[in-house]
Amino acid sequence: MNPLVRWFHQLGSPPTFDRFAARWAKWGYALGLLAMVIGVLWALNVLARLPSPLGGMFNVPADYQQGDSFRILYIHVPAAWMSMAVFGLMAIYAAIALVWRIKLCEILAMACAPIGAAFTLITLVTGSIWGKPMWGTWWDWDPRLTTELILLFLYLGVIGIYGAIDDRRIAARAASFLAIVGVVLLPIIRYSVVWWNSLHQGQTIRLLGGSSMDPSMIPPLVWMLVGTKLWFAGALLTRARADNLRRETGKAWVRQLAGSAR
Repeated sequence: MNPLVRWFHQLGSPPTFDRFAARWAKWGYALGLLAMVIGVLWALNVLARLPSPLGGMFNVPADYQQGDSFRILYIHVPAAWMSMAVFGLMAIYAAIALVWRIKLCEILAMACAPIGAAFTLITLVTGSIWGKPMWGTWWDWDPRLTTELILLFLYLGVIGIYGAIDDRRIAARAASFLAIVGVVLLPIIRYSVVWWNSLHQGQTIRLLGGSSMDPSMIPPLVWMLVGTKLWFAGALLTRARADNLRRETGKAWVRQLAGSAR
């Protein structure tokens, strides 16, 4: 068997996954937090105060229309991208769990939901804060905002279904159906500013091709994007490990782990 394939098979073992998650979750948190701190300090021009000429390399100018209020973008955009990416990942895990009955994928899918819901809530809150000075209102039933709100309800639905059924495997399978069905919302969110007249500004940031943002504004955003992904990896492993331990309560390896922790 291919070594990589064998490693994935071994990772599906609850004790092996527990060791993997315990080892790498803290690195995801630490590196993610470090990247986000760098991104925030860069975005707020704190790093620009370093002695010249080093400080000049980190200067992020105010937007020519929005002034300094645009800087909330460095929280809003990474959170928005993660809100959709996490739901897509949750749907993939859910599909694998339903087709191949892999318990670890059930656990990972369900662990995605609270984290994705948090990112979605951050997206909506920061969007409202940003919208107030730009649009003159905290909320508008704009297609992008409305579909993002529906995404939050889908996350809450997955969390609610998983928590309402006592049998963890049946609960995960029921919630997985909602995750798979709900994935159709993602392209609607993505292209809502193209398909409908919208208060929300159009796409200004492109991973491939030209971006309409000033090049000096992009590096701190990249740091924030990397940081949120690493932090998500740490949070996912932590939540999945906790659920894995709850499901395996009473097994010899869990008793041994609990005994060694005393």
